Amino acid sequence: MLKTYFKTFFLIILIGQSSLAQDHQELPKPNARQLAWQEAELGVVFHYDLHVFDGKKYGQGNNRITPVPDYNIFNPTNLDTDQWIRAAKDAGATFAILTATHETGFALYQSDVNPYCLKAVKWKEGKGDIVRDFINSCHKYDVKPAIYLGIRWNSFYGVHDFKVNGTGDFQKSRQAHYNKMVEGMVKEICTNYGELFEIWFDGGASSPEKGAPDVLPIVKKYQPNCLFYHNDQLAEARWGGSESGTVAYPCWATFPYPSTGAGESAKREISQNNFALLKHGDPSGKYWMPAMSDAPLRGHNGRHEWFWEPGDEAHVFPLENLVDMYYKSVGRNSTLILGITPDPNGLVPEPDAKRMKEFGDEIRRRFSQSIASKSSEGKTITLKLKRNTAINHIVIKEDIAQGERVRSYQLEGLINGKWQKLAEGSSIGHKRIEKIETVNVARIRLKIKEAVQEPIIKELSVYYVE
Repeated sequence: MLKTYFKTFFLIILIGQSSLAQDHQELPKPNARQLAWQEAELGVVFHYDLHVFDGKKYGQGNNRITPVPDYNIFNPTNLDTDQWIRAAKDAGATFAILTATHETGFALYQSDVNPYCLKAVKWKEGKGDIVRDFINSCHKYDVKPAIYLGIRWNSFYGVHDFKVNGTGDFQKSRQAHYNKMVEGMVKEICTNYGELFEIWFDGGASSPEKGAPDVLPIVKKYQPNCLFYHNDQLAEARWGGSESGTVAYPCWATFPYPSTGAGESAKREISQNNFALLKHGDPSGKYWMPAMSDAPLRGHNGRHEWFWEPGDEAHVFPLENLVDMYYKSVGRNSTLILGITPDPNGLVPEPDAKRMKEFGDEIRRRFSQSIASKSSEGKTITLKLKRNTAINHIVIKEDIAQGERVRSYQLEGLINGKWQKLAEGSSIGHKRIEKIETVNVARIRLKIKEAVQEPIIKELSVYYVE
């Protein structure tokens, strides 16, 4: 009898220790770069390249393989990066990205390693530096500057999917030259323009093991506070699986692999089911890799234009589409990046700038002032209102610096003295926006139904949006 008692006693201790260990398991957490990127919530990317000036419709397939016949068509007569960044600021963007190079390979700055750059054109007597102008404008208006480098394709150098065209020793020599040039460009961007918020390698940057330029060590050395997006070795953020400006729900910030690949180069586990893993993430993933939602502002009515084209003003997204995008990106634990298209004059077109301001004004109108707000720890959080009040939006934020801990939740309202369910969900992360039918409540209660560790709710807020 005594032996049975001791067996039971030690079994209880072991179960308790196992439960305690599980409750304190090491959760993935964002580094400082990732935390800043998620808290930024909304950014823009400015696409600018030689073909903006040819008066023709942009064709990606042709642009990747056919050099622009005359690079001196580049001649923005009224370039004003201050106007670009004012438009971004009006939209509510906290960071801005510029395509320093895209698929033509032409560099929008003064490069000492790439002759196919602004030094080669007649514009400003070969002394223009749009990267410099852009970053100065970002600093002027308190917007964080970031740079996009397209190195996967370069129609001028005959590069497709990182590989220089040719065979034998000829190809090997040209590949080595291209790789060295790209690495030199990355160093120029990382050392000549101050601190960057993000560096974006379009389509990824592959890896030296596959014969591609070795860019990660350069960024790590010279831009330690810059978010790296991305190559086969590391992705500090991930593409959200579409260019719709939205992500699916739930959208977790964690991922099972340290990198994602890109498009056709992604692992089967990532690309299958129409990139479902990129869209949703994995709550059990051991790597912190939050999702990006991106879309061009000119993407309405079947169009999808990252670059300016003539006669395309009718395809600027209506305001209601942009607001919906915001709810389904920022409101689903993702960072939203809108694509903006400066025109051949060097300005953000007036219809685009106007819509950006309307968008920013509307989001500020809806969410700049909450009715009530609270932060707390634990599985049940009650928010008391001063009086019985009409609400139709609830915003929840976890303290993601401590990881994503919540796995499911329920929101309830005290209506006529009784608690009633208002909404339920799974992922919260940096921000979850719940839009509900208008109700009059005296209190709101957040009940965490499942969590892997003690929930830390940074914010529980309520709003009424007319």
